[in-house]
Amino acid sequence: MDSNDRAIVSFTGLAHALVHTYELSVPIFVVVWLTEFPVTTATLGTAVAVGYGLFGVGALPGGVLADRYGSNTLVTACLVGMGASFLLLSVAPSVPVIAVALGLWGLAASVYHPAGLALISKGVEARGTGFAYHGMAGNAGIALGPLVTALLLLVVDWRVVAALLVLPAVAAVAYARTAEFDETAAVDAAPEPASDGGDSTTGAPDSLAEFLTDSRALFTAGFTLAMLVVIANGLFYRGVLTFLPDVLGDFLPPLGDVVGLFADSPLAAEFDLASYLYVALLTVGIGGQYAGGKLTDRIPTAAGMVAVFAGLAVVAVSFVPAARIGVGPLLAVSAVLGFLLFALQPLYQATIAENSPPGGRGLSYGYTYLCSFGVGAAGAAVSGYLLSTVGVNGTFLGLAVFPALGFGFALALWRLGRRDTGRSA
Repeated sequence: MDSNDRAIVSFTGLAHALVHTYELSVPIFVVVWLTEFPVTTATLGTAVAVGYGLFGVGALPGGVLADRYGSNTLVTACLVGMGASFLLLSVAPSVPVIAVALGLWGLAASVYHPAGLALISKGVEARGTGFAYHGMAGNAGIALGPLVTALLLLVVDWRVVAALLVLPAVAAVAYARTAEFDETAAVDAAPEPASDGGDSTTGAPDSLAEFLTDSRALFTAGFTLAMLVVIANGLFYRGVLTFLPDVLGDFLPPLGDVVGLFADSPLAAEFDLASYLYVALLTVGIGGQYAGGKLTDRIPTAAGMVAVFAGLAVVAVSFVPAARIGVGPLLAVSAVLGFLLFALQPLYQATIAENSPPGGRGLSYGYTYLCSFGVGAAGAAVSGYLLSTVGVNGTFLGLAVFPALGFGFALALWRLGRRDTGRSA
């Protein structure tokens, strides 16, 4: 990686870690809010869903804005917005204000993935390595963010914790103001021709008609298959992770000694061994992100996704039987799940770049995260329904359908790529 690559990866990695730190600090706050406010889980769940929903829905317009105004501007705006929303959260007097703050966070955070990934795909020469480090930074936020939030809540009020979480965003904005890099170093210098009179420099549409035209042009056979891969991954990802801490608790003893140290904390009851295993599983994902990113430079990305989806299907089917054998097999199958679940992300991110034009890269990643976070959110509802009707084993067997579908879509994409290569040879 050259100096430009390193500058972009540092910038996007920091922002990516913060996005997921904020995203996964919310479930930790929910525990406190249920005791702080006279509110039901249904009402509070709806308030939280506002932010998470906008996090997915806003990705598509975020991608359009990234193509028009550049990724540096959009990512910086994302950081400012997330910090401001948590500042509002720190003084929220009621659940409706919490919902507003989380909604503002969702809108601000939604622009990150299309903007950040477009920046890597267009500006980083060592694209696979860039995706790997970017994913690792995101997993660091996923794993350490909620852990740090929970530990802070043991010693200070939740409002103070929310205010403290503003500080990383302030530091990241200060860094963004000084970071210098070429956003298009990895693409040809000559601008792409615009379609139907659009902006010839950015490739961004100037009207709704041009947006629809660009979208139709984007959805080639390869890109459509890639979107189906992303949907299958999103449904499995959200379906597995949403209730996994609770599921792990069924197979592990409580961490009584640790809870006893913090008996006066409102979160003491939540600190069991399952929580730490969950964080460990997410931490293993850092290695998965690195391996998946490195593979994109060495093998066809579709072939890599075929292998990972096959592995995830096997893990889903064998998870509960392994967990019932004992703690050792449970730790092993959890580690494999965490590794494979996150190894898939850089592979499909690189696949999107391979099946979309540089000038429409923001739009392409907008669709990607609309499918991943928006459509994928239904995975939580699917797993919740399955848990209530067919139990844990039936749930994992049902969720195995998603990686099986992903395997089929990735295999079709791999065959399509080989066929197109053969024709051009």
